[in-house]
Amino acid sequence: MDHTIDELHTITDFVRWGASQFSRAQLFFGHGTDNAVDEAITLVLHALHLPRTTPEILWQSRLTYVEKRQVLEVLNQRIELRIPAPYLTHEAWFANLRFYVDQRVLIPRSPLAELIEQQYQPWVDVEKVTRVLDLCTGSGCIAIASAMLAVPNAEVDAVDVSCQALEVAQQNIDSYGLEHRVYTVYSDLFANLKGLEYDLIVSNPPYADANEMGEMPDEYHHEPAVGLEAGADGLFYVKQILRDAVDYLSPDGVLIVEVGLSQAALVEQYPTVPFTWLEFSRGGTGVFVLTAEQLREYAGVLGSKGEERTLDGSCN
Repeated sequence: MDHTIDELHTITDFVRWGASQFSRAQLFFGHGTDNAVDEAITLVLHALHLPRTTPEILWQSRLTYVEKRQVLEVLNQRIELRIPAPYLTHEAWFANLRFYVDQRVLIPRSPLAELIEQQYQPWVDVEKVTRVLDLCTGSGCIAIASAMLAVPNAEVDAVDVSCQALEVAQQNIDSYGLEHRVYTVYSDLFANLKGLEYDLIVSNPPYADANEMGEMPDEYHHEPAVGLEAGADGLFYVKQILRDAVDYLSPDGVLIVEVGLSQAALVEQYPTVPFTWLEFSRGGTGVFVLTAEQLREYAGVLGSKGEERTLDGSCN
């Protein structure tokens, strides 16, 4: 490290060096950036406590020895441990909103951000939406972004079976001052939601199948497996959602679920169900829409009701 410190001087030097080392190490990018240069910029500026909007004139400023060590420590963590950048910066962006993240939650990257920015149009009349469910909330990004950008008159339940994830979600809720509109709920899917009804249910559940889990880059193994694994076909949770969601939707409600690469398996198993698959201008696939009416019509195909479940205990 000392040899490198002696040869690198400016912010630009460290960004260039970091990008080169990232490329040499063949890191995977997909947790906020998609290339080595942007990843290096993110981490160098974070280590220096500088915003991404730092003027270019400062990029040629020379770093102190202590600052150089701080930058190199972060860059080397990214290289040697393959820790995704948002876990090093504790910052992720979703729908142009900042969220705190750590290894208790998945890093936000869902294409649902684009749909939220569009206020879920044309699928819901946001003025009439009074209650929303974000199932498998993780960091709370979907629940919070929905409350802030899409459904101004609605209360949102942010549900997860991980108490650790709910701690992160509550931190993000509090940081946006939404504690009186967005509520964390400890529940295994619908188990603790008996008697509740929602105009909109949105879910980004675990949907990685066995093959996908086995082929994931090292970076993904820093994320909680409970947020990724979904059985041999990737549909373990999605099937339960399809089966039970109708009981928690208002008569004119809508269900929106992300299934990612498990889309093909879902269509194969339910060939008669009229899924509407959404397209996104910024990329991303595997998000479907079904109305409550469709869920009622195809209830026989989607499966018989499971046993009534309750979840023992709480996060307290």
